[in-house]
Amino acid sequence: MNDQYGRGWPEEEPGQWDNPQSPQWPGGGDHRAPRQPQRGNPEWPAADEPQWPGEQGGRGRPRNGPPPGGQPGWPQEDRQPPPPRQQHGGGYRPPPPGQPPLPPRRQPPRQEEPTSFVPPTPEREPELITHHEHNGTGYPDDPYDEYDRRDSWPSDEHQAAFNEFGADDGDGDGDKKQLLSPALRKRRRWKRVRRVLYVLVGLFVVVPAAAFTVLYFTVDVPTPQEVAAKQDKVVTYYFADESELGKDIPQGGNRVMLQPEDIPQHVRRAIYATEDSTFETNSGFDITGILRAVYNQVTGGVGGGSTISQQYVKKATENEEGTLTRKATELVKSFKMNKQYDKDEIITAYLNTIYFGRGAYGIETAAQSFFGKQAKDLTTSEAALLAGLIQQPGRSENRAVAEERWRVAMDRIVDNQWMTPAERAQATFPVPRPVDEVRQQTITGPNLLMKNRIVDELESKGITEDKIQSGGYKIYTTVDPKAQDLAIKTVDEVMKGQPEDLREALVAIDPKTGGVLAYYGGPNTKEDQRDWANTPRPPGSSFKPFDLVALLKTNKGLGEVYDGTSPRKIQGATVRNSEGVDCSAQCSVAEAMEKSVNTVFYDFVARQTGVEEVVDAAHQAGVKAPLTDADNNLSIGGGRGAEVTPAEMAAAYATFAADGIQRDYHFVSKVVNSRDEVVYEAEVEEKPAFAENDPEKSKQIAGNVTKSLVPVLPYSKLACAGGYDCAGKTGTHQYTPKAGEPDSLGNENSQAWMVGYAPTVSASAWVGTEADKVIRMANKKKIYGKDLPGEIWKKFMDGYLKGKPKEKFSDVKLIGRQVPTAPPSNSQKSQPPSQTPSSAPPSESTNPSEPPDEDPSGKPSSSGRPSIPGVPNPGHGNGDPANGRDPDDN
Repeated sequence: MNDQYGRGWPEEEPGQWDNPQSPQWPGGGDHRAPRQPQRGNPEWPAADEPQWPGEQGGRGRPRNGPPPGGQPGWPQEDRQPPPPRQQHGGGYRPPPPGQPPLPPRRQPPRQEEPTSFVPPTPEREPELITHHEHNGTGYPDDPYDEYDRRDSWPSDEHQAAFNEFGADDGDGDGDKKQLLSPALRKRRRWKRVRRVLYVLVGLFVVVPAAAFTVLYFTVDVPTPQEVAAKQDKVVTYYFADESELGKDIPQGGNRVMLQPEDIPQHVRRAIYATEDSTFETNSGFDITGILRAVYNQVTGGVGGGSTISQQYVKKATENEEGTLTRKATELVKSFKMNKQYDKDEIITAYLNTIYFGRGAYGIETAAQSFFGKQAKDLTTSEAALLAGLIQQPGRSENRAVAEERWRVAMDRIVDNQWMTPAERAQATFPVPRPVDEVRQQTITGPNLLMKNRIVDELESKGITEDKIQSGGYKIYTTVDPKAQDLAIKTVDEVMKGQPEDLREALVAIDPKTGGVLAYYGGPNTKEDQRDWANTPRPPGSSFKPFDLVALLKTNKGLGEVYDGTSPRKIQGATVRNSEGVDCSAQCSVAEAMEKSVNTVFYDFVARQTGVEEVVDAAHQAGVKAPLTDADNNLSIGGGRGAEVTPAEMAAAYATFAADGIQRDYHFVSKVVNSRDEVVYEAEVEEKPAFAENDPEKSKQIAGNVTKSLVPVLPYSKLACAGGYDCAGKTGTHQYTPKAGEPDSLGNENSQAWMVGYAPTVSASAWVGTEADKVIRMANKKKIYGKDLPGEIWKKFMDGYLKGKPKEKFSDVKLIGRQVPTAPPSNSQKSQPPSQTPSSAPPSESTNPSEPPDEDPSGKPSSSGRPSIPGVPNPGHGNGDPANGRDPDDN
């Protein structure tokens, strides 16, 4: 095919087919001039040229093969001919028809290689001769080339230029590759940098610009009227048995679409301050906010910097996915919106469609719902509250959240110089109207407080109330309708006729799932709308099971003995038991739990486990309160930061009931949209609470706690009816006298608890007051954990368990030594509390004519508090350490 430079086919002599006299040439004749110059006689090569191995005289062998009889070193006839030279491509052309195969072509040896015969390599596929110009396999010193390639072999300069674009710089093959000079090395480096820059510009400038242009001309921004038409939908809530709990009906019929002139400047500025302070100058997006959103997306964070225009687009399209694609589309739409409309029209559209809570869409509806006035009549303080609620509309009825959002909004208004610090100092929180006066509700009373917790839970999962509303969702809960009715009925019956300032809560949880079975946070009347089941309060002795968990982790248990006498000085604190509660100097932990002996628990926490281990045990069981800066008073349920909610306590005790497997409590089982598509389904994590990756050890610890709590109930006369297995613990927190109050009030109580469980249900009951006040029953007696809370708990448990299978607690091996047999009681009444360096009051009745209160054992009861010299015990609830005493102790 290509015979360039006089090369022949394999087995062929140079010029063989060019010789007109050659017998191999078909028909003979002078067809073309020979390409190779003649080098001597026809028997070329000459004798003075290099010889083949085994040849005598002369450089080569006869044209037609080896000498007769063979020569030493010349391959015999039965050997394979030398393989085709790789530099010529290794191709093969058959001889003309009728001609015998040509003899092997002789090849002069390369000067740098030995001249011995090279064995054939038949496994290599033949190549065409022409390939050598492209694959670089030719040799520059080929004597058969009429073109001497040594004349064109690259110079050092050319080689360096070649290396710049692809050759190695000398690493790896030693001296076979040439090194680059520093200048050429730098040149190649900058060339690579330029290429990388071209790619980056294409990826981050050209492509985004093209995409932005395409999106700009293909997307549309919905009008406020179109958005409003999709927002007013009914939400339905269901019990666990799928019976209807109630409906949430929006106030769409009251919506009024305002015009720009209807919204005062101070109302707009309140919105700007909380949502987009650069609104009046930006182009629909904020570069800083976009970069923050990108960073959060890459690092797994949440949030961004959406402008008011972007928020409008997000609500209008109902797309709130946390993706960069959604963010990019949202940016283009908001930019287009700012090109098509002026700022007055954009802020008006936003305020006509945004959700504020209470089912109120739009600023006019919200003004009527929260304050009973038109938007144009709102004060700056009222506008600040509404502006603050935009970010958390589902928690608008949570007073603590509402006050915090109002403070944030007011402070930002000052930061933007739209209000003076003096005006800010004079502003007060604007109390909204009662929700039941303005919102059409089918869910009322205690169930409404439960519904608010459901909304809070969904919001924590990223499903906001306005998304629920606009989607017309169906929300299925874990709440048992019979258990919920029983909880409400029980509280009403027990608390009937009691002082009106008393507050109460009751929560029941399924230990096997973590689902809330019943939830009573209060009556939710006009006078009392607070959710007490979600309000932190000091737990008193009901916290002692977590002390025991910390001790059990050290492989000490119910058989350990401590000095249970009273009073005792423990690490500088004077600790006393309740009046009439006594235990010997060899008091076992089991007896101390049954009688709630303060000195024993305070002792082993102070000297052995440490407070940190008690905090860890509570958190592992399911308590969410931080319990930060807790001191050793936490061991008996008091002290700094020792506050938990009734819901948390029910969930934590459910971990004991579930053999040490912890599950977060929850209200929602699933959420379905208007097309009956599941948009959320609860997935509850289950884990060993008290021994990581060791369920059996966690079960043993929980079982030991249960063994200690079973005797508490009969001791407190709260055992479950019908022979059901139950365990639990009472708790009472004493009142701390405030400034100007007599010290004798230190013998009063302010919080009372009863928390307990069966294998199938865990329940927590609490009674207290709205403020930190003295609590007494209608008969003027002090309230202990065994009293009103205990009565609520027992009545609910008996009603719930009635007719259900009698499941038993798991039997586990005791940790540590066996519980010693209690010796005959040589009890003597504890000494009455005396004055301590922390101004602890004497233990005396506030009414000398009144008989002393009775503890569960029937003995007169009074108590003192542990005190730490030099640390005052001011009133509880003002941010200072509480005295942390538990007088009840049953």
